[in-house]
Amino acid sequence: MFLKAEQIVSGQAGRAYANIDGRNQELLYLKSIDATVTKRKTAVRTLGHTGDQFKAAGWSGKGKMVIYYMTTLFREQMLQYMQSGKDSYFDIVVINEDVNTDTGRQTVVLKNCNLDSVALAKLNVEADNLDEEVSFTFDGAEILDSFS
Repeated sequence: MFLKAEQIVSGQAGRAYANIDGRNQELLYLKSIDATVTKRKTAVRTLGHTGDQFKAAGWSGKGKMVIYYMTTLFREQMLQYMQSGKDSYFDIVVINEDVNTDTGRQTVVLKNCNLDSVALAKLNVEADNLDEEVSFTFDGAEILDSFS
């Protein structure tokens, strides 16, 4: 038995939404999104064992999106924080669904996303298409649909 190439999910086959202030906004300008959870561990030393052992002590969630430079949505959120100190949190829903496979659909919600950095202005005479990287943290997640 082996993995067949036609079962691999295409990176273009999906959608993403940001739920900001109760409004779902499809992220049509998204080029890529990566969200990673990192487990924090503490070293534990015990009698009779010369090596360190490790115990989970929490986690942190970080992500980044690369988007085409064509929306002010995230710049407006950052400017709001810069000018008033009012921060904003939002959820991102990422759906992988390649109809050319029988792998099915996976839907993941990243909860309480908070922006780390946003490009405020950008020009580049060498670029055919402008894009930008938006980094964020999140403090919760949920899998609504799992691959079959």
